[in-house]
Amino acid sequence: MSEAPLPDLFPDFETRHIETRSGSLFCRVGGQGQPLLLVHGYPQTHAMWHKVAPELAKRFTLVIPDLPGYGRSSIPPLSDDHAAYSKRAVADALVDLMLSLGHDRFTLVGHDRGARVSYRMALDHPDRLIKVAVLDILPTYDYWRRMDRAFALKIYHWAFLAQPAPFPDNLIAASADYYLDHTLASWTATKDLSAFHPDALAHYHAFFSQPDRIAATCEDYRAGATIDLDHDTADVEARHKIDVPLLALWGGAGIAQSGETPLDVWQRWASDVQGCAIGGGHFMAEENPEELLEKLLPFLKKAA
Repeated sequence: MSEAPLPDLFPDFETRHIETRSGSLFCRVGGQGQPLLLVHGYPQTHAMWHKVAPELAKRFTLVIPDLPGYGRSSIPPLSDDHAAYSKRAVADALVDLMLSLGHDRFTLVGHDRGARVSYRMALDHPDRLIKVAVLDILPTYDYWRRMDRAFALKIYHWAFLAQPAPFPDNLIAASADYYLDHTLASWTATKDLSAFHPDALAHYHAFFSQPDRIAATCEDYRAGATIDLDHDTADVEARHKIDVPLLALWGGAGIAQSGETPLDVWQRWASDVQGCAIGGGHFMAEENPEELLEKLLPFLKKAA
């Protein structure tokens, strides 16, 4: 990470380091009200929530961590079975985090990889969740099942990042700034970096300049192609469903909207589902924070 201090995007929030079974997790804590856990995705950090956090903090106590291996959180070891980066292991660690902060039940909003952790937590720890929102994803099981030519070209990174270490890790590290900027821009509706505040980009570039963290993010995707898929498949075969209320939101020009309607997919996975598309691409918290809040707040405020 850059030695220069990073811009503080959450000036009214505490900075915490909480020990969990996945190591120390960095997080920001602020606001007032019922606990709300916000979980970022790839290739970002907790900084992605900076545009929506001030409004959410008026109504909720926000806990905004960096995922294991990302940002300023500990980096679990890589392994042949990728278990430390499974969404089950990460969900367990986030439960540890919330319990350490005194929250035995909470609401959860996740984007991208964080949304995969979120629906896994809803399946594994339904007693901990009041409700859950997933932003611009479909379940891992469904992504791999629909991997035809068109979808594979759209999400080529799923197969690339899942290649054995250290192949994708080293290729990305050789030109990390270019790879990061290309990835961020290509998943927006406008295909550029205009949605991202320079201070947020500073956070993303700082963590993505570290080869061990690049390797961790690849391991995240290796888990997605192996152990995460196994966990999803077991739930499908056992006909397990998410019982807590679930909101699915996706970008109209995002990744999840390709092919089958996301709401139709989520209705196979959860018993109480609502959702819709919003304007923009994949990074809705930064591309279209106003509409995201407009759709998210009624769901979050409604009693479960």
